[in-house]
Amino acid sequence: MQSIKLPTQPPSSPHPILNLSFRVFFSGAAVFAVLIMTLWAFVFTGHTDIAAQTLNPLYWHGHEMIYGYALAVVAGFLLTAVQTWTGVKMPYGYKLLAIFSYWLIARLSWLAFGLGLDIGAGLLLLAAIFDMLFVASMAWVVFRAVLQVKQYKQMGILAKLALLTLGNGLCYWGIFANDMTVTKIGVYLGFYLIIGLVLTIGRRVVPFFIERGLAYDGIDIKVRNSKWQDVLSLVFFLTFFITDLFYPNKYLLTITALGVAIVNLIRLAGWYHPKIWQKPLLWSLYLAFFGMCLSFILYALQPWLGFSHSLAVHALSIAGVGMMTLAMMARVSLGHTGRNIHQPPKMVNVMFALMVLVFVSRAFLPIIAVEHYLLWVMIAQGAWISCFVLFCISYLPILSKPRPDGLFG
Repeated sequence: MQSIKLPTQPPSSPHPILNLSFRVFFSGAAVFAVLIMTLWAFVFTGHTDIAAQTLNPLYWHGHEMIYGYALAVVAGFLLTAVQTWTGVKMPYGYKLLAIFSYWLIARLSWLAFGLGLDIGAGLLLLAAIFDMLFVASMAWVVFRAVLQVKQYKQMGILAKLALLTLGNGLCYWGIFANDMTVTKIGVYLGFYLIIGLVLTIGRRVVPFFIERGLAYDGIDIKVRNSKWQDVLSLVFFLTFFITDLFYPNKYLLTITALGVAIVNLIRLAGWYHPKIWQKPLLWSLYLAFFGMCLSFILYALQPWLGFSHSLAVHALSIAGVGMMTLAMMARVSLGHTGRNIHQPPKMVNVMFALMVLVFVSRAFLPIIAVEHYLLWVMIAQGAWISCFVLFCISYLPILSKPRPDGLFG
């Protein structure tokens, strides 16, 4: 007798925001970007009771921008993209809520510490536990999916997640051992690993987005990456970040930073088409990559011109973490909720312009007029906060509502 295979029940979740990882993590990252920068403005000007003897406020800021904001965006993107790459269902519903809750509890603990509500390092101990749970659970579901379909080319991304876990662990080890040098290494290791992820993922998706975006207008363009560009970019970047973090040598730093910049400027030239300037979801990605190249040039010039190393770090973080993640979230949030990526919210141009202002004000204006440094920092902070407020207004309704076509996702 022939058996009849009944259709499986379609997936469901208690709320649309838990349908796919990008929804809840992009939403959380955007709200957190507003809160953490607002609080940093108060910490920076000495208006909170943060326990500076436990943790240098600069590392409090750096940790949360990397392991708080940036890693949330990475989680939202990876846990969505890996499902597309492998065909393996990623966590949704209550399982996704559990992973997000680990991230959220850790972030609330760091926010409370920044407000000065901690006694000793109790809140940071709580944060350490849930941060490790967050990264471990995220890495496990990605690792399981990759192994299930034997897609070993994704192992490089898994290696970066493992090293991010190590970097975050070093941050906490330094805090509890009262060794800020170890915490600094953990912060910078996380920062450069995130930049490495951005370079790796960006070289894959930016050309694809450019091709798809221009094809909508009937422009047939084939954007290619070459193997020599990938290899040279990786070698220069790996040598650069090891040099900057562990073996400071201005000659090697200059050569490697210029190497990363030149290779990726050549790559950008191959991606260019004048029509991208008519599409904010394309020119924002392009400018983010270009801003990263400018940032590496700043690294190369810094030992010779004498401006602060922090300016190069902030330039790279704003372009590679701020602008790139903002542009990716703006595009992915539309495409994966079944909305027209060619008709983004009206505020996207203003959002991206504000992030350009952050980049210029925080990284370049202090070089030109260092006597107004505090003013430039405050302008950058205000522009960042305004940018993500606009993102929340424009995109939280999209991220929290069902797809217009009724599909799960």
